[in-house]
Amino acid sequence: MKALLFCPVASPEIAALSARATPAALPLLGETLAAYWLVHLASLGAKEVTILAPDRPEEIRQAVGDGARWGLRVEVVAVAETMTLAEARPSFQGVGHSEWLPAPNDLILMDRLPGLPGAGLFGSYAQWFAASQSWMSRALTPDRVGAHEIRPGIRVGLHGRIPADAVLNPPCWIGDQVFLGAGVTVGPMTALENRVVVEAGAEISHSIVGPDTFVGRLAELHDSIAWGDTLINWKSGSSLRVTAGFLLSSLGDDQRTPPPALRRPAWNLSRLWSPPEPPAVSPALVPPFGAAERDRYYK
Repeated sequence: MKALLFCPVASPEIAALSARATPAALPLLGETLAAYWLVHLASLGAKEVTILAPDRPEEIRQAVGDGARWGLRVEVVAVAETMTLAEARPSFQGVGHSEWLPAPNDLILMDRLPGLPGAGLFGSYAQWFAASQSWMSRALTPDRVGAHEIRPGIRVGLHGRIPADAVLNPPCWIGDQVFLGAGVTVGPMTALENRVVVEAGAEISHSIVGPDTFVGRLAELHDSIAWGDTLINWKSGSSLRVTAGFLLSSLGDDQRTPPPALRRPAWNLSRLWSPPEPPAVSPALVPPFGAAERDRYYK
């Protein structure tokens, strides 16, 4: 049996995320949206899947390969951004439909997760966050190896480090190769994607931390999506670039864990979304967020 998957184009409503990767290749609880849909189609009996990619098809190819992981034969085809679902059906299915999965699974727009028809992903950052929370109990698909539930509502991947004094509040997701420092608090309603490093004493709740991201010592992160040096308030939709690497940075660049002399006593990253109180440290040590930045981001 055959099926078509149609990738969404980059959404301006989640511009800070879709700048990182095409939407169907964005990581969501350790996997991509395309991978979740391939698992679903394989469970329905599909053997061949064509993925129509109007946006960055090379990223989709890298994410799914040839489909052998799911027992499928997968082909990624670049199409024009102007192509619609109505145009895709006759162009790729032809006249006869006997070889295709029954509708609506013969042609699927990947703007949601399988089994969650009312939970859109790309209309806002709040939608993305809500969908990740709804999917948390379903993300351990049969093809995944190693990730497991250590306590009700707490799911952990492979090759990470969780110290004995870490506080994990369900529901929360901790991906592969995640390293938590002493006394870290994670959750509730929090996902740490693969290869995240969180230094000692940090608190993260109601948030998503993207892959390869460093969160600094004693930082507080709430109601946010943090990816590299990008910080997003998923409630308001505001985003900014954090220039102080000891607070938040990408593990893919040279701003890795700063030397101890540069670390600060404590930083509440969530306070970047409201007018800041007078700093408790020397003004020279305060990150460079001036009046212009406040006017733009503290809405």
